[in-house]
This record gives sequence, C-alpha cells and structure tokens, in this order.
Amino acid sequence: MRPDQSSDATRAAPRVAAVIVTHNRRELLLESLAAVRAQTRPPDLVVVIDNASADGSAAAVRERFADVQLVRLPENYGGAGGFACGMSAALAGGADWLWLMDDDTVPEPGALPALLAAVARYSGRQPSLLASRVVWTDGRDHPMNTPRPWRFAGRKGRQAAAAVGCLPVRSASFVSLLVRAADCRVAGLPRADFFLWNDDFDFTTRLLRGRIGLACPASVVVHKTAVFGGTETATGDRFYYEVRNKIWTFRSDGLAVPERLLFAASTLRRWLRTYAGSADRGALRSALRRGIIAGITTAPRPNEQVLGSGDPGSAVLFADTSRT
Repeated sequence: MRPDQSSDATRAAPRVAAVIVTHNRRELLLESLAAVRAQTRPPDLVVVIDNASADGSAAAVRERFADVQLVRLPENYGGAGGFACGMSAALAGGADWLWLMDDDTVPEPGALPALLAAVARYSGRQPSLLASRVVWTDGRDHPMNTPRPWRFAGRKGRQAAAAVGCLPVRSASFVSLLVRAADCRVAGLPRADFFLWNDDFDFTTRLLRGRIGLACPASVVVHKTAVFGGTETATGDRFYYEVRNKIWTFRSDGLAVPERLLFAASTLRRWLRTYAGSADRGALRSALRRGIIAGITTAPRPNEQVLGSGDPGSAVLFADTSRT
C-alpha cells in the first residue's frame, strides 16, 4: 500500500492518540486534559510529555488521570523536543492519527470529532494534516496560531476542501493539530534542536510538501496564552529562536524556492512590526544578530543527539515508570 493511502478499516475506525507537552503549568495542563477527556469522541490514547516540570504536574496527572501515558523527561527539551518524544511514543502505540496540542490548549467538546468528520468526508487522497480554529480567551482568532493558506492549491484543491467546510493550508501550529501517522513516519518527527518557536512551521511544511493540509473551522480550541498576539510578543531569547529557527526552516527541504521567497517576505514584515512595537529594541537587535549568525552557520542536530538517546526521538528511554 502506498504511504498516501489507507485501508477502509483505518478510515472507518481510526486510532487517535492525543499528545500534550507541558512544562510547569499544572493547572492549565489539568484543564486541557479534562477537555480532551470530555470530547464527544475522545482519543483512544493520551500521551503527556512532562518537560522536567517542578510544580507537581506529573503527580497531579497520575492522581487525576491514571490512564494517561505519562512521559517525564530528565530536562526541559522545549516544545520541539517534547513533541518529538510524544509523537514517537504515540507512533509506537499504533496510532493512526496524532492529535497534538500545548498544555494551554482547551478544546471544545466537538473539536476532535469535527477533525475526524472532515477526514471521513474528504474525497480523493486522504489529507495528512488538519488544523483547528484557534481562539483566545475572549473568542478572537489567535494570530499566533493562524494556519498559512496554500496559495497553490488550485481550483480542485480548494473545491475539495470547501466541500467538507475546510480551507487548504501550507503550514499550521501545534495547537490542536491532527496528523496522519503514516505520513509522519515518512516525513519525520519535529526537530528537537529547534527547542521552541517555528518547530511546528518546520515540521508541517516538511509534512505537507506534496501532501494535503486543511484548516477546519468547525473544530474550535481556546489557546490560553498570557497575552494576545503573534511573534510581535517575542522578546530576548524567544526572538533569537524565532530568527534562528526560521532561517533553519528556509534552508531545509520543506519549502520550494517560490515558497521560500513568499514566506521570507512575510517574515521580514513581521520582524519589522516586532521591532517597531518593542520596548527593548536593544535586546531585539542582539537576539536578531545572534539568531541570524546561528541560523546561517549552524544546522539542527539529529534528534538522537539532542535527546541523548540512541533511538531518534524515542520517548521510551525517558518513560516514567514510577506510576503504580
């Protein structure tokens, strides 16, 4: 069977694994887990990656969600390393689809069913990725999580997406993202060395090179970030990761040349807006300079080197076995 095809059985009864990455946000994590469990069609498996939290997150998960597969990492590998480990564990568990989200994501009860319904109704080749509509706490669409539309989808691609109430996209964020496991195995896991920022942009552009991605407005989640905004909220080291990781992505094979030019132009505009709105432009200039140098002169290390294991992206070596 070709990698972009699936059996009728998989289409009819997919096994879904939710993957949630957390670091020192116990109460938000518990709220997210409760919302995941309250889905009208809940996932078959829930994997929580604890990035070395020191706030009792792991103990709280064991106490309140005993059936969750909890993976405690020995140090904080960031969102990128966390999702690499979590997706590896979910793939090892035989999942057909991976439902990815941060610990501050609260899905509405029909979020997952809406994604799966779009998959089931989509005609033609099965999509590799579906992204939820992400709103902030006041109901506004969250600019940090807006999927990038696929400008080269063509008329048939747009019509096929519209037939299931969706839009074709070229990239999306890790805030409620449904990923087809078979395609993930081919395209590879997130690059752990990104640590944070643009790890989802890099992963989804690689995954969607020659494949189909959809934005599904019927699937709604709330992203409870501390502030409302996108990259313009990045300061200091966070802006360093934004710059370095975006350059790493432009240097990878996820984007065709015309796409690199298009995304580079929009990135420069966002960086200018970030700089114009910053209260500490000196720190941003330093982060920009360091990010450019690192992005040009270095490349992401293999996951097995970053995560300190002999198995790329393996979460098994770090599994928490203390649960009874």
